[in-house]
Amino acid sequence: MAMLLAVMMFVQSSLGLLLPEHYRDVEWIKATWYGNDWVTLVAAVPLLSIAQRYAARGSIRGLLLLLGIGGYAVYNYAFYLFGAALNVFFPLYVANFLLGMAILVRAFARLNVTAVAASFRCQTPVRVIGGYQIFLAVGLGTVWLAMWGAYAFGGRPTPIEPEAFKVVAALDLSVLVPVLMIGGVLLWRRHPWGYVIAPIACVLGALYLTVLSMNSAIVIARGLGSSPGEVPVWGPLALFTAAAALVLLRNAGAAVDHR
Repeated sequence: MAMLLAVMMFVQSSLGLLLPEHYRDVEWIKATWYGNDWVTLVAAVPLLSIAQRYAARGSIRGLLLLLGIGGYAVYNYAFYLFGAALNVFFPLYVANFLLGMAILVRAFARLNVTAVAASFRCQTPVRVIGGYQIFLAVGLGTVWLAMWGAYAFGGRPTPIEPEAFKVVAALDLSVLVPVLMIGGVLLWRRHPWGYVIAPIACVLGALYLTVLSMNSAIVIARGLGSSPGEVPVWGPLALFTAAAALVLLRNAGAAVDHR
């Protein structure tokens, strides 16, 4: 399923870049799909292929990376499914969303969480990374709820159209924020599940924060926004989250029977 997902993600992102006229959204949303497709093509697909190869050999690092990209597929294609105007790529969004979900469900059903947690080195900075994930979850959640409150009770405009804002805020508050928070809290407490969920959250978060960084730069380049835009916010967060993911993966043990 992982290799099939890699192929399907490659097909979707390549077609999106080669045939951008099939996106039927307004210009600024088209720019976000453009950046999203590039990150999927040049980062997520190669990483998924590498992760699948190592996970097949019993590598815990490969498995955790694979699960993180599976989470990215679910989260990312939910945006396409619910946020993009209906277009010719719709079946690909459905397929990639379901494949990512199937990979996560199948892996969790067979996962030996204790073995995965025991494989991590004792010096893994769990408090630092767990605390960072909690900080990021609280920050994102607070910002989305504050903007919602300002719109709902103060009559202030949302940063983007209300319906587009609702899709992004809903997915962040129901997927990204809880995964970051749960992973951070469990890792802070050195709970076995924390060593599984925290890397998934970091990989997912790093990829999507990279998407947001690229999209912010594209919006500026296309004259749809003013410099520096949101790049100073998303860029550093993408780097910090990627560093956290790398530290966790490097501290995971070598190949063992994790099933």
